[in-house]
Amino acid sequence: MTSGSTTAASPWFVRPPSTGHPARVFCFPFSGSGASAFSGWPAAIGDVEVCPVQFPGRENRLGHPHYGTYENLAADLVEPLAPLLDRPFAFFAHCAGALPAYETVLKLAELGLPTPDRLFVSGQPAPHDASRDRMLGMTESELRAEVESFIRSRGIEPRPDMLDLGLMVLLRDHAAANAYRRAEPVAVDCPVVVLHWRDDPDVSLADLQGWRQYADSVEFRVVDGGHYDFMDAPDELQKLLTRWL
Repeated sequence: MTSGSTTAASPWFVRPPSTGHPARVFCFPFSGSGASAFSGWPAAIGDVEVCPVQFPGRENRLGHPHYGTYENLAADLVEPLAPLLDRPFAFFAHCAGALPAYETVLKLAELGLPTPDRLFVSGQPAPHDASRDRMLGMTESELRAEVESFIRSRGIEPRPDMLDLGLMVLLRDHAAANAYRRAEPVAVDCPVVVLHWRDDPDVSLADLQGWRQYADSVEFRVVDGGHYDFMDAPDELQKLLTRWL
C-alpha cells in the first residue's frame, strides 16, 4: 500500500481510516450523539489520525439495530477495530462514551488483541460511579428540553422532527446507560488520562476520582472549557492527545 491509501470502508467509521499516519486516536461519542460530535476536529492532529467511531442506531446508521448494552457495543466493535490496531493508538471518549470505550479495552485484552497506549476519558465518572449521572433520572420531557438546549447551544434552531429524532436516540442510549452496572473496578492494562473541564457545571474533579482504581497509571488533567467544548477541538486538548506518542 502507498502511504496515503485507506483501508476498506466500515459502517463503524465515518471515513475509512488512512494508512498515511503513524498513529490513530479512536473517538467515542457521548449519549444521544454520534460521530458528528467530532466533525469540528481536524482529520489528523500532528502524526495522529482522528478516527471517530459511529455507533449503530444514529446518524448514517439510524437503520442499524441499537447496540442495547455497552458490553454488546464493545463486543461488536472489536471485529472492525482489529485490522486498525497495527500501529500505536489511543481511545478518546467523552461523557458516557467512556463506558463502552473502557469495556472495549477490556474486550481487546480478553481476546489477546492490542490495547490502547492511552485511554483518555473526558467528563465522565468511573464505571462503578456511572449511575450518578443526573440525566439518568430525568423524565422524557426533561430530556427533550436537554436535547433542545444542546442543539441551540450549537447555533442551530431545532425543528420538531429534529427534536423527536434526537430524543429517540437519547432514550435508547439512556436505556443502555441505566442497564450498565459494574460494581467493582476492573483495571485496564494501559495508562488512563482523566480530563476534567474546568467550567463543567455537572461533573466536578471530585466526581472523577474513582478512575484512580482502574489502572496502575492514572493522570488527571484540568482543561479550560465547558462540558461540550471538546467538540471544538481546543488546542489544549489537541496537545494532550498527541503527547503520548
